[in-house]
Amino acid sequence: MDPTRIAYERRGRGRPLLLLHGLGDRRQSWTGVMRRLVDTYEVICVDLPGFGTTPAPPIGEPYNVYSMTETVREFCELHGLDRPHLAGNSLGGSIALELAARGAAGSVTVFSPAGFSDRLARWGMHTVGRLANAAAQLPTDVKERLADTPPARAAARVALRGDPASPDAKATRFGVQGLEPGAPYVRMVPRIAEYSFVQRYVDCPVTIAWGDRDRTLLPSSAVHAHERVPNARMVSLIGSGHIPMADDPVAVAEHIRWTCRSADRGHAPRQPR
Repeated sequence: MDPTRIAYERRGRGRPLLLLHGLGDRRQSWTGVMRRLVDTYEVICVDLPGFGTTPAPPIGEPYNVYSMTETVREFCELHGLDRPHLAGNSLGGSIALELAARGAAGSVTVFSPAGFSDRLARWGMHTVGRLANAAAQLPTDVKERLADTPPARAAARVALRGDPASPDAKATRFGVQGLEPGAPYVRMVPRIAEYSFVQRYVDCPVTIAWGDRDRTLLPSSAVHAHERVPNARMVSLIGSGHIPMADDPVAVAEHIRWTCRSADRGHAPRQPR
């Protein structure tokens, strides 16, 4: 993957802070968080390869958490981002933790990172992948009509929002644009289901936060996350679902700020025993 083709937005002044979105999302998911941090940090939001306006690698090239991690590392090198603060959601959280394990992060704040699910949850992700692959075979107009049906909209609200009944969640729907055979989402879902974060020491401040209403990557995954990143500060986001930037951007911004300040004050994480 070519790091020069990554689309991004860069605002603010201060130490760099890189924001990484989740699977199937785009950089605009961080808008409400970004504007709360640009007074203190130079905030960079990127479209990960295959999402937003960043192209995916050609079929046949590696396309998984590890290849994305390498591309983001090359992006940082290209733009002079030396050990930036990192924050990520879901897939973006996994990438942030992988970079931190390589010593390439000043601090890490992640929200419902992938890679800590149990066997049942992995089976569920594989099922989602098969359904996405089947849906990709349908004509676009059929997919759009299905996505707009009340049951599909209800399922999207339940899967993605902390409070499915809130007015803010009303417009939530599954995106089908670009859901074609070989589409980035279809290619990545099985890779996410297979991925597991391997325990390693992370030598910077880490916050791992989980929405207590996350129905995509269940909050019980936080137990595995704490076992594999034992120096992490663990946080429960009350009332938030899988995309807490949409449910509570204020709390998300404050947890990122807390972790960044911990690093900027020279906090030393606990050494493993």
